[in-house]
Amino acid sequence: MKIAVGLIQRAEAFDVELGGAFFDAAGKTYPAGRYHFTTEIALTPSGAACSFAIENVTIGIGFHWERNERQVFRGGMRIIQREGLTIINDVDLEDYVTSVISSEMSASCPAELLKAHAVISRSWLLAPQAGEPSAEGGGREIIRWYGREAHLDFDVCADDHCQRYQGITKAFSAAVSGAVEATAGQFLLYKGFICDARFSKCCGGITEDYRAAWDDREVPYLISFYDGPGRRPPSAGAQAWIRSSPPAYCNTNDSMLLAQILPGFDQETRDFYRWKVAYAPGELAGIIKSKTGLDLGPISNIEPLERGNSGRIVRLKISGAKDSVVIGKELEIRRALSQSHLYSSAFVVDREADRFILRGAGWGHGVGLCQIGAAVMASQGKKYGEILLHYYPNTSIGVP
Repeated sequence: MKIAVGLIQRAEAFDVELGGAFFDAAGKTYPAGRYHFTTEIALTPSGAACSFAIENVTIGIGFHWERNERQVFRGGMRIIQREGLTIINDVDLEDYVTSVISSEMSASCPAELLKAHAVISRSWLLAPQAGEPSAEGGGREIIRWYGREAHLDFDVCADDHCQRYQGITKAFSAAVSGAVEATAGQFLLYKGFICDARFSKCCGGITEDYRAAWDDREVPYLISFYDGPGRRPPSAGAQAWIRSSPPAYCNTNDSMLLAQILPGFDQETRDFYRWKVAYAPGELAGIIKSKTGLDLGPISNIEPLERGNSGRIVRLKISGAKDSVVIGKELEIRRALSQSHLYSSAFVVDREADRFILRGAGWGHGVGLCQIGAAVMASQGKKYGEILLHYYPNTSIGVP
């Protein structure tokens, strides 16, 4: 099965280095070397070892770890003309999964985490999509969520909007290949159907319900629960929970484990479990204007109107000297309140002197598998099936 992965969109041209011979639809051979492409083309590798490299691929688009990398890919390469040029990599499913689990996490992760990630990455890709339209309310209310159906010319993109796919750029290990082989053909299932196996970096100690981040429907296996042994519910309310640092699988300061499981750029983020940012009212107004186009004036109040069960804010009212607006859901809130993105929408707001202090929990939407929590479980000897059934209750692992 071939997967079409969109690597870069809306470019004027692509400089590509071919590692081995490729040929086009007319049979013309393109030997190894550097090429400058300005029009549509489709190239097929002459052998499995052939590769192509692209300079300055932007990863983490819009997030705090955004940067450019040189990346190397195997499989077919297509350039299509839309609004500018888009470059697409056509790759076998299992090669795609191999790359994802080496890109989302590190190739040096514990084997059971790699197996768990192989199953969910394969499942998320092939799960039936119920449709996740971006929605916008009228007046001064902006409610949006984002699904992968926005991609019309390929199956998935290569960045965090879908799943990180960085070709063969990241170092592969025998454990990565072994994890993909050991789980080949395995999917996460609910009542015989492939699960929409969402995941995020750190849930902050409580996972979140699907509906808090996307459309208003229940997904029986994407529910909120305590990320620790026994799933005991926290005794504190959302604000007290976020202000504290309770034990959970993902509450770890084990520097050796984090170095083992996180890609280098993710290791720059160490305050993922509990974090804090501060803004002056005018500074925050400027950020909101640049991200939403709304001139609210200096911000006077930030009021959570609705929270999910993990404490993540679903609807947030922001009031300024000129106007006010209600924003949701979680990703739109994170985008509106940061030059990049807040780590999560699970935060409380304090006013100290002339500054707003946002104290938050977790990194990402918190739905489904918590990658750092799953890594800790694997380091404690948990098997991949046990990890998956912890994060996706009432599911099974098998062939649909």
